[in-house]
Amino acid sequence: MKIGNFLINSESSVFIIAELSANHNGSLDNAIATIRAAKRAGADCIKLQTYTADTITLDSDQEDFLIKGTIWDGRKLYDLYQEAYTPWEWHEELYRVAKEEGLICFSSPFDKTAVDLLESLDSPAYKIASFEITDIPLIEYVASKGKPVIISTGIAREEDIELALDACHRMGNYEVALLKCTSSYPAPIEEANMCMVRDLATQYNVISGLSDHTMGCTVPIVATVFGAKIIEKHFIIDRSIGGPDASFSMNETEFTEMVKAVREAEKAIGVVDYNLTEKQAKGRDFSRSLYIAEDIKKGEEFTEKNLRSVRPGFGLHPKYLNELLGKTALEDITKGAAMQLNFVKNNK
Repeated sequence: MKIGNFLINSESSVFIIAELSANHNGSLDNAIATIRAAKRAGADCIKLQTYTADTITLDSDQEDFLIKGTIWDGRKLYDLYQEAYTPWEWHEELYRVAKEEGLICFSSPFDKTAVDLLESLDSPAYKIASFEITDIPLIEYVASKGKPVIISTGIAREEDIELALDACHRMGNYEVALLKCTSSYPAPIEEANMCMVRDLATQYNVISGLSDHTMGCTVPIVATVFGAKIIEKHFIIDRSIGGPDASFSMNETEFTEMVKAVREAEKAIGVVDYNLTEKQAKGRDFSRSLYIAEDIKKGEEFTEKNLRSVRPGFGLHPKYLNELLGKTALEDITKGAAMQLNFVKNNK
């Protein structure tokens, strides 16, 4: 999978996405500043959300349209999305700023008209949000554009994942990634279930990753260890500016620390290799080997008292100890000498 100039595969580094979401708090200047801050923080990509209140829900006072069980309890869906949306007339400028900063920019569309807008901006990829994984017609329309599709699985059962993948495949699009996501805001760390990152990749033969709503960078680090190749995290300049998503978004300092931790985790994972680096091989100087522990006269027997396995590692391998015990010295040997086979009489 290639998004912009970033190749994502099993050998690549993690593709780190800063999610703008509602963190502009209604200000284009904030949105632009957030993009520039994301670049400073080490993100590879800035992601937008493309909807209006009218394209994502209905303006209704019915009970079904009141939010329950989240940090937005009691609010109407319409009112929340009216506050949180990114104005469509900003998109061209935000894409331009991202390009100027050297960041990849794409978005989560929430209806076909949003896809059409993003196509006009030559968006290099699409993200299907967790709650849209059941919108098969939308997924088909997105997949039909032939761009990489990243799908969050926050509310998904296995059947939902299979239906979403089938929708992409029907459109001839196999450039699909699945992100493990916990759709709570913020998400409890004990529900992160990061072993799913590896399982998604194995079970569905896709690139897998993480869309994270936990606090801190522990979960992104664990995701990296489990093979995540995409990590998405909500990003805000400063939580004090407020907004619907501020409470579970990382500020610039925190995001920078997360990027550093993920990059270090990547280095720590390494590769399966039983060969030693030059530095590791040098460390063998401090391993055990056989040394003369007391002065030995010619003809004297080697015993556990005068021949010992000790540090450093310049003498004979300790595996020879038992076969040398009871044999006799060919010459006088001084305490501290590294043991050699030619010290032993009849050592053939």
